[in-house]
Amino acid sequence: MKYIGIADTTFARYDMAKAAVDEIKSKITGFKIIRYTVPGIKDLPVACKKLFEEKNCDIIMAFGMPGGAEIDKQCAHEASLGLQRVQLDYGKHIIEVFVYEDEAKDEKELALLAEKRAREHALNVIDLLFKPEKLVKKAGLGLRQGFRDVGPLK
Repeated sequence: MKYIGIADTTFARYDMAKAAVDEIKSKITGFKIIRYTVPGIKDLPVACKKLFEEKNCDIIMAFGMPGGAEIDKQCAHEASLGLQRVQLDYGKHIIEVFVYEDEAKDEKELALLAEKRAREHALNVIDLLFKPEKLVKKAGLGLRQGFRDVGPLK
């Protein structure tokens, strides 16, 4: 049995983890999801560390929704560095799924972006964990999670 960790925050304005879990459950079997929710984005690295250490997760999705202010972006950057450190320490993937509030023109578009990015990264998790050869076939295609794909260079 494979264990998929889900780390998310109460700071986020959209439940991206719910969308990702729904997507994963609709596509595969043979896994268990373990969710760990923390207050803010800078708490995600410790949540992921605990999911690897205490719950023996094989892969983790880390969800965050930083605000549009510079301090929010700085906090997201620091959290991202922490997530990278945890990945290196454990030799396992953490798929960072951050949606910045200033990526969309309004709340409706922001919710759609959060939903789509969460679901598309959930498919990446499935591929990384169960079918890594599928990712090789997608290399260099200019795929974007949450937005329209840009395509390969010619």
